[in-house]
Amino acid sequence: MDTMISPDAPVADPIAGLPEPEGSETEERIAVATQWQLMSMRFRKHRLAMASLIIVILFYLIAIFANFLAYADPFKTEAYRSLMPPQKVILWDDDGFNPHVLAVEGARDPVSFKRIYKTDPDHKIPLRLFAHGYEYKFLGLFRTDRHLIGVADDAGVTAEESIFLMGTDLLGRDLFSRLMRATRISLSVGLVGVALSMFLGVLLGGISGLYGGVIDITIQRLIEITRSIPTIPLWMGLAAAMPRDWSVVKIYFAITLIISLIGWTDLARVVRGRFLSLRNEDFVLAAELAGAGQLRIIFRHMVPSFLSHIIAAMTLALPAMIISETALSFLGLGLRPPAISWGVLLQDAQNIQTMANTPWLLLVAVPVIIVILAFNFLGDGLRDAADPYG
Repeated sequence: MDTMISPDAPVADPIAGLPEPEGSETEERIAVATQWQLMSMRFRKHRLAMASLIIVILFYLIAIFANFLAYADPFKTEAYRSLMPPQKVILWDDDGFNPHVLAVEGARDPVSFKRIYKTDPDHKIPLRLFAHGYEYKFLGLFRTDRHLIGVADDAGVTAEESIFLMGTDLLGRDLFSRLMRATRISLSVGLVGVALSMFLGVLLGGISGLYGGVIDITIQRLIEITRSIPTIPLWMGLAAAMPRDWSVVKIYFAITLIISLIGWTDLARVVRGRFLSLRNEDFVLAAELAGAGQLRIIFRHMVPSFLSHIIAAMTLALPAMIISETALSFLGLGLRPPAISWGVLLQDAQNIQTMANTPWLLLVAVPVIIVILAFNFLGDGLRDAADPYG
């Protein structure tokens, strides 16, 4: 008697005589997936890289909405609140949930003559979301004075006079608000610098690998010369060449250009190696026979074939760019006041006395460490995911 087979029954393996494994559907999906789909699936399994991606996105959101998050004018100075320690935010009191800070009063120590600060437990300053503060241009579109946090309208004081979540610097400027603005500058320098270095690396590395011969030798010797120059003396020389009367905007673009001119060499060598292996492929020869120009062959046909590797390399290059700007500004060779960057803020923490008396000035180093680690873990995850067959 013939046995009826249900159409929903698992298909038998004709070789082993066993049902097909349950994971066959996943294997089939992987077999027909594109390169980007394979990269996405493998990247999502990298938990550390996924967490780092969230951290990086949060930092760039902070950079975009820096003025909205900063409750005080980052440039406003007040001598009477110089080197004020961070305030504690109190969420609950006898009335229940009531976010507030305690008012701070400054005085002069009669023995050491140092300025000291005491909190007044009887003077509570309530905090509110979306409170009024200093005026700014939101995303460059319209002017507003709304900020994420601030004091209540009936408190009788302003946020600039009463809230110091991370303390103040030597000139009495609010450190938290300055850190928000510094995040925008430092992250944008890294992003713009990576974009410029990526363009130079892909262009010169592609030309070197595609043409070969004298052009290849010339570009490779240029890379070796650039990499052989000590970084710090090169930065010092280029920084000294910048006029002292330049505006903050000019110095910003000059520093970005300097970092880009130094950071393109690694990517250029990677691109050259890939081009050497691809230039004799059929799709490149077909593009040449169709009359495509060399730049079109580089950017339209060859670069997309290993774009995932370029993205991974750029993600790993971003922290190096950020560290370069921070180091330059920390040494006084990069951005200078009134510009605000992580390196400029860390200039106030260059001595042992700072660590002993005003340790809160070192809090600026915390976001630097976090974002550098996040970019490195993100780059590692992208690099592993870029080779889905590995």
